[in-house]
Amino acid sequence: MIAVLNLAVDAVEAQLADDPSLAVDVATLAARGGTSEHHLRRMFASLAGMPLSDYVRRRRMALAAADLVGTDDDLLTIAVRHGYGSTEAFGRAFRAVHGAGPGDVRRHGGPTRTQPRLRFHLSVEGSVPMDTRIVTLPALHLVGHAARVPLVHEGVNQAIADHVASLPAGSLEDLRRLNDVEPRGVLSVSDDLDPDRAEGTELTYLQGVATTSAPPAGLDVLEVATGTWAVFRTEGPHPAALQDTWAATATSWFPSQPWRLRPGPEIVAVQAYDVAAGTATCDLWLPVAPA
Repeated sequence: MIAVLNLAVDAVEAQLADDPSLAVDVATLAARGGTSEHHLRRMFASLAGMPLSDYVRRRRMALAAADLVGTDDDLLTIAVRHGYGSTEAFGRAFRAVHGAGPGDVRRHGGPTRTQPRLRFHLSVEGSVPMDTRIVTLPALHLVGHAARVPLVHEGVNQAIADHVASLPAGSLEDLRRLNDVEPRGVLSVSDDLDPDRAEGTELTYLQGVATTSAPPAGLDVLEVATGTWAVFRTEGPHPAALQDTWAATATSWFPSQPWRLRPGPEIVAVQAYDVAAGTATCDLWLPVAPA
C-alpha cells in the first residue's frame, strides 16, 4: 500500500505540473495502483493526516503562490490556470490555504503556507498484536434508530450521545429480540461516511441490531449484502481505546495485510462496559475485500 500511495502522489504531481486546472481523477489513480478509490482515500487520509483532496488543493495553491511571486501574469490568468473561473473563487481558495490573499502575497512575497510534496515511507512497528478475525456474513438488515451526525475522530461524539439519550425507554431491549445473527448485541453503526474521513463531515449513525428477519415497520433499515468483515477486538478506556484501534487499522493493519477496506457500514459491538472504570471491550467490524 505504501508503494500505491507514492504512485498516487507521483501522478498528482505530474498532473499539476502538466495542467493544474484539471481535477484529479482519484478513481483512475486507484485503478492504476490495483486498489479501490474507497481504500485509497481512507489509507491516504489516515497515513498523511489529511484527505487526498486537501493535499491536492494545498499543492495546487503552492504552485499558484509561486506563480504570483515569480511571474507578472494577472490574477485572472493565474486563477484560470489553476482551475478557477473567477478571481473571487480563486481568492477564497487561496486565502483558505495560505491565510493571506493573492494580492498580499504578490505585494509582499508572503506569508504563505506551502505544502511540501509528500513521500510515504514504511516504518517497522507492530510490536503490539491486533486481535483480529475474518468473518463472512450473510445478507442482513441493520435495523434501529438513525440520525445524521458529524464525524468526530477523538473523544465523545456529543451528537451521537444526544441521539442515543433521545431514544424511547425500552427501545433497545425491543431491538435485542430481533438480533439473530452476528454481530451480536446492540450495535453502533456508522454509514455513508465521507470518503476522506474529514473531521466534521456528516455520516449516518444507527443504534440498532443485525437481523436476517424482515424488519418491523417504524424502524430505520440499512441493507447489507453478503460479504467479508475484519473484526478487531479492543479493550481499554472508552472511547479512546476504540478510536485508537480504528486509526491503527489504517496505519498498521491494512498496509501489512492482503485486505482492503470496501464500501459499507462500519460497526461497533460493545461486549462489556465498566461504567465505574470508564473502560469497555468492543468488537470493531470493518467491511473488507481481498487486496
